[in-house]
Amino acid sequence: MKKSNIIYASIVGAIILAVILYFSLRHTEGDGHVHTDGEALTEESHSEEKEPTAIKEVELNEAQFKASSIELGTFSDKNLSEVIKANGYTKLPPQNQADVSVFTTGIVKTINVIEGQRVSKGQTIATIESPEFTKIQEAYLTSKSNLEYLKLEFERQKTLSDEEVNSKKVFQKTKSDYEIERARFNSLQKQLNTLHISGNGNTTATVPVIAPISGNITEIYIKIGSNVEAGKPLMNIVDNSKLHVDLLVYEKDLFKVKQGQNVRFILTNQNNTEINGKIFSVGKSFENETKSVAVHADISNFQQKLIPGMYVNALIDAGANTVKALPTEAIIKADGREFIFVSEEGHKEEVAHDEKEGHNHEDGDKHEEAEGKTFHFQRIEVKTGTSQLGYTQVTLLQKIEANAKIVLKGAYYVQSHLLKSEGGGGHEH
Repeated sequence: MKKSNIIYASIVGAIILAVILYFSLRHTEGDGHVHTDGEALTEESHSEEKEPTAIKEVELNEAQFKASSIELGTFSDKNLSEVIKANGYTKLPPQNQADVSVFTTGIVKTINVIEGQRVSKGQTIATIESPEFTKIQEAYLTSKSNLEYLKLEFERQKTLSDEEVNSKKVFQKTKSDYEIERARFNSLQKQLNTLHISGNGNTTATVPVIAPISGNITEIYIKIGSNVEAGKPLMNIVDNSKLHVDLLVYEKDLFKVKQGQNVRFILTNQNNTEINGKIFSVGKSFENETKSVAVHADISNFQQKLIPGMYVNALIDAGANTVKALPTEAIIKADGREFIFVSEEGHKEEVAHDEKEGHNHEDGDKHEEAEGKTFHFQRIEVKTGTSQLGYTQVTLLQKIEANAKIVLKGAYYVQSHLLKSEGGGGHEH
């Protein structure tokens, strides 16, 4: 029994010693700041706090700036809400398009225009030759002579009839002949006017082809010596000055659309150039089976080179809510946030004062390079809103100067340069 008691006492003593050593070591680690429970909690709480975004600065030299094609500008006031989206195409009204044709057969003698050329109404654009033209002129001149004789005879017989010198039958016959010839003469005169031939007595086998409207020649279907037929088109002319836009608006949005509303639209693959217009007419029936109605809008800025049939994406302004916006490409995303770049004034890099006094440059070229022109950009955090027609609503989360120049184009190039230079030349403020 005594031996077992000794063994039991030894085991208990060893356990007590181990516990004492364990807590002694915990206390030592706490004093040495290896880690304690309290300190671990403190570090964890600090790691959960989100630090404010630092303003990062990017520096480009003159060659990099020029190669990147950076464009600078400021905010634009855009109506980016209360709009109706619609697609459509540019269209010409029928009265601004013309097929050029003649009213009789003939042979093309001359062509005075080329495709794309601008012509004026009444201008001679070709000539047609045919013996039929001389026949019409001969008939006209004969009818004119007969009409003069019959007119005199009619007046003479009318006087005799009034005085009851001759019978009424003779007068009626003369009157009938006169009216028939007068109708024939008027018909021949209209034919000559249609063919643009004067009836002055000089016959010709060649007649001019006249432009019926002012515009541009789009197509020419003839060549020298071509045989033309009556009513068959020889050329096409379009007048794009009256070009408008046909937009297809669906039934659910139709009640929001009305005459006089402003329209903004861009052409597909045309660098998001914005063109303005105004609705002048709203259709009263559905287009085919699309459950959409054609809305017609005039174009305000004619400096754009537009032709019929160009597809457009449009926004119809249904309300007035102007916001500050930038081109969508001016906004970059990084670290789950959105940023823009603001330009600082271009300046010459100067060598530090102590370096100028305390060190001599062995290479003059390197010294000049150090003083080359540089461009500085600050990355500013923003919050974006509605995006429409290549523009996005932007709210600044960091203050910038009122007249600050913003990178509108080339922001992704500046961002890529920032990523390359971070840790080796990027600055944070």
